[in-house]
Amino acid sequence: MLIAVTGASGFCGSAVARTAAGLGLDVLCLGRSPGPTGRHRYWDATAGEPDLTGVDLVVHCAAAVGDPRPGSPGEAGQYAVNVTGTARLLRAAAGRPVVWVSSASVYDPRLPRTLVTEDHPTAGGHLNAYGRTKAAGERLALAAGAVVLRPRAVYGPGDPHLAPRLLERVRRGLLLLPGPDVLLSLTAVQNLADACLAALGTDAAGAAWPAGAYNIADALPHRRDAAVRAVLAAHGVRARIGHAPAPLARLAARTGRIPGLTPYAVDQLAHSVVLDTARARATGWHPRQELGSVPLAGPAR
Repeated sequence: MLIAVTGASGFCGSAVARTAAGLGLDVLCLGRSPGPTGRHRYWDATAGEPDLTGVDLVVHCAAAVGDPRPGSPGEAGQYAVNVTGTARLLRAAAGRPVVWVSSASVYDPRLPRTLVTEDHPTAGGHLNAYGRTKAAGERLALAAGAVVLRPRAVYGPGDPHLAPRLLERVRRGLLLLPGPDVLLSLTAVQNLADACLAALGTDAAGAAWPAGAYNIADALPHRRDAAVRAVLAAHGVRARIGHAPAPLARLAARTGRIPGLTPYAVDQLAHSVVLDTARARATGWHPRQELGSVPLAGPAR
């Protein structure tokens, strides 16, 4: 059984590739750079369809992430990869089972997210190009009959996104967070990788998931401040956490007074966002890693 993993040199894709190899699958890493295991076949998501000759299963992890300024080249780049690249991948897949890794950033932030099911609206309200393009890309994937997974704040060894962004906000031993402490769903990268393989029916359960969207997160939500303290400690950073009024943080983000602070970044930290994972659990999948058991610093394993 040959499984193609796009974006296999990236954080999530590499975890999927290693997990697939551990299950005894033949792994084909599709992307501009080789993955951590298996064979490599070059593919630029912005330049053409991938070569899926001989491939039986597909996990599409390739994505352009980040929080670019409106109208910037980064915003156009996200559309090219997350939407146009998805269309290219789906055409090449031509009926093969596909798992498409999306994001909880597709959910409309204007509505309460204290317990978010997969039926929460995804058609508008996004605070940056990442949310908009991931929502557009997953609409294509759902229309093509793919399984779409929606993790939130993926973390683990080798994390190139969440931890670095937190660490760079520490100033003189202080990390200011917007608003009071809140509950947040997080997703260990191994939990996401396990879900990708389970959705294709390649795990012990052996049954592929029905097409559609599924939230993927750790078993329980985390207190924001405690999770941030764990990240700081794992990286040997001694800093206390302070709380800035959320309206002040949103104003600073809108006016650009603090470099790197955006409305999306404030939203991700200031509001309780808890994913309902009942739909995924009903398939037999269960998250097996938690924040306290996962190394938060060091290279990916």
